[in-house]
Amino acid sequence: MLRLAREDARRIAVQAQLLDLPRPDDVLDVVRHLTFLQLEPTSAVAPSADVVLWSRIGSAYDPAELQDLLDRQALVEHHQLARPAEDLALFRAEMAAWPGPPPLKGWQEQCADWVAANDGCRRDILELLRQDGPLPLRELPDTCVVPWRSSGWNNAKNVKMLVGLMVERGEVARAGREGREVLWDLASRVYPDVPVPDADTARRTRGVRRLAALGIARATAPVSPTEPDDVGQAGEPAVVEGVKGEWRVDPALLDRPFTGRTALLSPLDRLVFDRRRMTELFGFDYQLEMYKPAEKRRWGYWAMPVLHGDQLVGKLDATADRRAGALYVDAVHEDEPLAPDVREAVDAEIEDLARWLRLELVRNDR
Repeated sequence: MLRLAREDARRIAVQAQLLDLPRPDDVLDVVRHLTFLQLEPTSAVAPSADVVLWSRIGSAYDPAELQDLLDRQALVEHHQLARPAEDLALFRAEMAAWPGPPPLKGWQEQCADWVAANDGCRRDILELLRQDGPLPLRELPDTCVVPWRSSGWNNAKNVKMLVGLMVERGEVARAGREGREVLWDLASRVYPDVPVPDADTARRTRGVRRLAALGIARATAPVSPTEPDDVGQAGEPAVVEGVKGEWRVDPALLDRPFTGRTALLSPLDRLVFDRRRMTELFGFDYQLEMYKPAEKRRWGYWAMPVLHGDQLVGKLDATADRRAGALYVDAVHEDEPLAPDVREAVDAEIEDLARWLRLELVRNDR
């Protein structure tokens, strides 16, 4: 059993997320290592995926590079996550076994029954895509004989729900965008023709890849709405001083020299997305407050966590106003008073952020 000081655990986490020095310089290599980018459209400063890449690469990063990778399908959008196209093979065995191994849950049975009842519509969509794809959702036929029933906003949105389930079945996939509209095509024309491992092998491989991206993680974790936070039995067991329970650690990151730097992070950055892990390892108090009323926010609508070395030291409250051509900084919330050299490094990153966005920096916090 490895025994790690909390400082060492933090440094492993930072290095695994490519937030130390030297900086990486290739967008596709970064995404391959991180395993995915969350394509959240909120753009208070910039889209989260772009901020994640800028935090690693710096101002040399051009958002057009990410769009080009998506357009070329070197990255494939799956469940609002951009993944390296070759990684979809790690999910296709489970797609083929849809709706899942028995015993099925009630909602799984209902989905399977609804797809079976509308098999004619499913075949119509596949045939149209085969002939004319990729196509936006509005051009796909609704020949469902049983409508989708829901108490929410998806009620009677038959094609939308059917296409979503066909994605789960591995039959169709996102094939880019035309303006703001998602284009859909046959998955066989989007996913690379590479060997598909069996489901158990794929699950273990995903755990190993996830641990390499996180550095240190729990073997099991609560269900996450995006990417799981657990890694199974990947890596080696470890305990962290002052933190209860057992961890798994990537042995490739043990005893590596650490050269820290300062970084401004997206609120959805993988370093902080698992709030429990963030609290246990970094002791960082943080919540994304964009859904709170303005008067109840402590740090701001889209406050960006501030990393310095192996510690999270504050939050940046900033907003990009592209019409005004300005990046407004309303506050740098310091968890503890920052030393002069740390404050100087944070200011340099804020200036670099404005330069990358090609906006004038306006400091309202001074």
